[in-house]
Order: sequence, then C-alpha cells, then structure tokens
Amino acid sequence: MVETGRINATHIVGQPGGWAIQVDVNHQEHVLIAQRSGNVRLFKKFETLVSYLLEMGIDHFEVDASAFDPGQMSTYQRPDRAQALKRAHEAAAYEAWFVEQVESSLKDPTQPMEEEEVERLFAARRSELKAKMR
Repeated sequence: MVETGRINATHIVGQPGGWAIQVDVNHQEHVLIAQRSGNVRLFKKFETLVSYLLEMGIDHFEVDASAFDPGQMSTYQRPDRAQALKRAHEAAAYEAWFVEQVESSLKDPTQPMEEEEVERLFAARRSELKAKMR
C-alpha cells in the first residue's frame, strides 16, 4: 500500500504499554494488528517503531502522545524461555562431559579384552554376588 500511494497519512498513537500505528487508507483509519494474536501491535520502543516504518518506506508521520503513560510500560517475560535456556545449558554441559569421557576412553592405554574373557570375568563376579546373597 505504501508503494502504490494508497496510504494518505500515518499516525503513531501512544497507548498504555507502548506505541501503535494507525494509517489512513482512502480516508478510513486502520490500526496495525499483530499477525498471530490478532491484537493491536504495540511497540515498546519508539526507535523500533520508527525503524519499522522506515523499512516500510514511511518516513513522515504524526505522533499523538496524549494517551501514552510511561509508568505502564512493563517488561514482557517469557518463563518458557528461561526453562528452555536452562535445558540448553544442561544439554551443553552433558555433551561436554560425554566428549570428555569418550576422549579419555580413547586415550586409555589399557589393552582391550576379548569378549570371552569379559564374559568369564563377569560370570565369576555374578557367582560371587549370588554366593554373598545366600
């Protein structure tokens, strides 16, 4: 709509919680809506909003800050991200430990044992444990 010149005017409207964009198209006001939620798209930082408009090709706009209340600006928290970050750190720590274990195993100078010898050794250990349990 910007490229075709259908937007007659752009207004930045301060609201509790941020800044909204209103555009005048054919003398009708339309508010920018967030795609996923369907709610009015609010920008917390004015600089982010201006950058967004410039990327869209809009470099002139009016600002209405009459309803803007900086005291109502709250930080948006996502507890699910904190949990995901914790899991990512745990996974990275586990992977580092695993790599360390593999490398130490590969560097171990002990000669490998044949399968029959391992079976015989563990059969003896099982017999000892069974004898202790009786």
